[in-house]
Amino acid sequence: MRLLQYNNDGDFSLTQFAENDIPKYAILSHRWGAEEVTYNDLLKGTGKSKAGYRKIRFCGEQARRDGLQYFWVDTCCIDKSSSAELSEAINSMFRWYQKATRCYVYLSDVSTLEQKVSDTSAECDWESAFRASKWFTRGWTLQELLAPRSVEFFSREGKRLGDKRTLEYQIHEITGVPATALRENSLSRFDVNERFSWAKGRQTTRREDKAYSLFGIFDIQMALLYGEGEVKAFQRLREAIDRPLKGSDKDLLRHLPYAEEAPFNSYGRQDEPACLPNTRLGLLQEIYDWADGKDGQDERLIFWLNGLAGTGKSTISRTVARRFSEQKRLGASFFFSRGGGDVSHAGKFVTSLAVQLADAVPSLQTHICDIVRERSDIANLSLSEQWRELVIRPLKLVKLDKPLSPSSFLLVIDALDECDNEGHVRTILRLLAEARSLPTVRLRVFLTSRPEVPIRHSIRAIPQSEHQNFVLHHIPPAIINHDISLFLEHSLGIIREEWTLGSEWPGDEVLRQLVTHASGLFIWAATACRFIRDGEEFAEDRLDEILEGTSIKGTPEQHLDQIYITVLQNSIPTTFRPPETERLYTIQRRILGSIVILFTPLPAASLAKLIGISGLRITQPLERLHAILDVPKRVTGLLRLHHPAFRDFLLNKDRCCDYWVDEKEAHQRLATSCIQLMSQTLKNDICSMHAPGMRVSQIESSRLLEFIPHEVQYACLYWVQHLQSSGSETYNSDEASRFLKEHLLHWLEALGWMGKISEGIKAILSLEVHVSATGSSDWHAFIHDAKRFVFYNRSTIEQAPLQIYSSALVFAPENSIVRRRFERYIPDWITLKPKVERNWNAALQTLEGHTSSVISVAFSPDGRQVVSGSWDKTVRLWDAATGALQQTLKGHSDSVTSVAFSPDGRQVVSGSDDQTVRLWDVATGALLQTPAGHTSSVTSVAFSPDGRQVVSGSDDQTVRLWNTATGAWLQTLEGHTSSVTSVAFSPDGRQVVSGSDDQTVRLWDVATGALQQTLE
Repeated sequence: MRLLQYNNDGDFSLTQFAENDIPKYAILSHRWGAEEVTYNDLLKGTGKSKAGYRKIRFCGEQARRDGLQYFWVDTCCIDKSSSAELSEAINSMFRWYQKATRCYVYLSDVSTLEQKVSDTSAECDWESAFRASKWFTRGWTLQELLAPRSVEFFSREGKRLGDKRTLEYQIHEITGVPATALRENSLSRFDVNERFSWAKGRQTTRREDKAYSLFGIFDIQMALLYGEGEVKAFQRLREAIDRPLKGSDKDLLRHLPYAEEAPFNSYGRQDEPACLPNTRLGLLQEIYDWADGKDGQDERLIFWLNGLAGTGKSTISRTVARRFSEQKRLGASFFFSRGGGDVSHAGKFVTSLAVQLADAVPSLQTHICDIVRERSDIANLSLSEQWRELVIRPLKLVKLDKPLSPSSFLLVIDALDECDNEGHVRTILRLLAEARSLPTVRLRVFLTSRPEVPIRHSIRAIPQSEHQNFVLHHIPPAIINHDISLFLEHSLGIIREEWTLGSEWPGDEVLRQLVTHASGLFIWAATACRFIRDGEEFAEDRLDEILEGTSIKGTPEQHLDQIYITVLQNSIPTTFRPPETERLYTIQRRILGSIVILFTPLPAASLAKLIGISGLRITQPLERLHAILDVPKRVTGLLRLHHPAFRDFLLNKDRCCDYWVDEKEAHQRLATSCIQLMSQTLKNDICSMHAPGMRVSQIESSRLLEFIPHEVQYACLYWVQHLQSSGSETYNSDEASRFLKEHLLHWLEALGWMGKISEGIKAILSLEVHVSATGSSDWHAFIHDAKRFVFYNRSTIEQAPLQIYSSALVFAPENSIVRRRFERYIPDWITLKPKVERNWNAALQTLEGHTSSVISVAFSPDGRQVVSGSWDKTVRLWDAATGALQQTLKGHSDSVTSVAFSPDGRQVVSGSDDQTVRLWDVATGALLQTPAGHTSSVTSVAFSPDGRQVVSGSDDQTVRLWNTATGAWLQTLEGHTSSVTSVAFSPDGRQVVSGSDDQTVRLWDVATGALQQTLE
């Protein structure tokens, strides 16, 4: 690699470096102009008069300011007269940019001096020029933007405009490249077609370079054949990408849903701490001994670390995960976080673990990919099915790569109590226990949570010999205080060094006082240190304030409250006048109140737009609250609480006094904000698709985010939930009524593009239940008609949202309130309208999904679910309220003939032409039992009233009774002379009745199996 060096005489020289000897260097990204300085110009010393010399000088001076001696500029560091050198350079380009210490983007068409005379605002005067810069349209720009870790943007005057992180939102909007790709994430995480979409519409001087500029994006190398043309170049590029064994398995894994924030070392968690040296020694050693199977613990596959809020569970999890990652023994990690998007629920739990396991155990990758090929719908199946197919089955098939390969791998599951569905929590614990069946590669599970009831009960259901419990808050206080003391000494030592506070600061006595105030809570110590550090040159004063404001007496919770109050008191500068101070407190309460009640976190910019506060007004208070809030540096980063304990504090009037946020009032304000934002932004064809037949599958995620940004998506999804949480009287508000009567179709269209129609249906159902029919008959009638409208058109809106304005309205009944109110939206080109019914008919919903005849259906006892059995060999579970498909139960090898729910609604039984009866778990979709014994098709099944038995009738002329817990056969009732077509239990469970093609009805005694009567 050839690099430029700034000489002492102000001139430049070139130096050639071998691959292994390349020093740190800066690199320039720019658009070529008419007068660029070439390699030959530098050799001859004739380039100084050219316009391009200015860019080289800029790059060299900036590199020198950044402490870099060497830099690289493509115009003059490559000898383009040598085709061999040019080919090597283009194939190495991505790597060169990737290894650069700094990348400077010189934007010759962006000036910081040009602005409108009338523009007196403090906004970025250059931003419109930045967005319009032709640099973003270059073919080569893509790799120059994505490859380097550090990308800084400069105007033509050489003024720094920002970097890839601070300008992330704008860059994403301009280029359509996802923010996750801009944040140093491996590009292999994105499928091939998505990466090609980033290059669409880019321009290059030579047509072949449109393909050649993508070499690094797809991690391939090719010969350059200038003259082959654009089409041929792309053909060769595609062939190289699709070549066997070249990332085919990785592409398959990328199709699995993946929670980016789940792993312990994800980008968003990089600043979260691990245990300091010499802390938690005894506990960590106990965990390591368990993981290694020492002291007879080989059978205990689950280690449950439970503790109260703020006792340091997640810090321990990160420490354990990091150690085993370094030892190449970490299988996967998943850190749950309440309100954390993909890590707040179990939707991507199993698939995320599977992707990480495939990376950790190379020989496992092939087996997982084979299953993804075999079952392309695997991500849509139940958690149980995903676990058994993507984790257990591959691990049973795997053979260790080398004799010395680890025979066991650790799964780290942190904060399971923050998963938003208790049923899924129970399911996860039951599935984790199934790892005991693995013969070759063992899985051990390190699990943390608060000691909440569902988790305690589920852990108790696991045999004592197979799990180990450790109660964190039962550790002797002396050990905890020792560890907190080390933490405080370390953290305050960093502050001492940063602000030169003297070698004795803060002193042993102060440390002892702080340890006492912490009362065993690491969260107190961490919050206190962040608060002191944020004081910068006033760090000493802040430490004194903590000591003066915290009483020695009190519970741990009271001590935590005092530190939170101290942080809040110091978040408002004392330089403001009283009215200004009061106004700032009001704004701060509004911001914090919104953050703690959001159903999913938002970036600061999106929150500002949602609650109607300017970006400046929201960023300044946030900067003063780092002690309690995780405020990301990048604009698209999500705002999060450092710890959920602050939410409990802020919403409790007795604990936080003047800073209390009224939860119901906050929900009401946020509901109003959501409605106002949607009213201002939602419209017909919001994504500018201009084609009524455009399908959801055809819209790119970047386009969706461009037209329906985060804050609007949030408002569409959660406005009704905020209304619910604010109190029932608000359901009759004029505001909600006006919004839906004006924007119902716009809202449903947006939900359609987002793939969230089910959430819209749930919202409408919630409104219908709570709107008083007597209080406002017009409002109630509208909501009811909206429900019928969306039920009838659900499938259409889910597939092609713009059809809501044409086919959905056109085929609605004449008297439909929705049709009459929104008839003006029917396109003018529909001149001949069909004759339709006057009113909605009796059919509430049509549940579509089976691929053959449906033979049997049943409601759950609570009426919330429907089960169906079909000739397509599947059993399906549906949400009766929304019509959404919840589970597809696969296993029968022939038509399903009969289905029924258990009396408690937790199980489903199915009978089939494959001669089997099957019992299924409703919550997870897991197959529980397969009672077998019939010698012909099973025609009818039913549960006993107590749910302990199942009866089945068959074409083999028999009736059979089965134990539901074990699947064991109990009785065979014989007497019919032809196929048994129907069976049922009596209400007291003592009798069974059966009907048959032999034209008889028979009554049987369940206890003895005796025939009691034959009704002919």
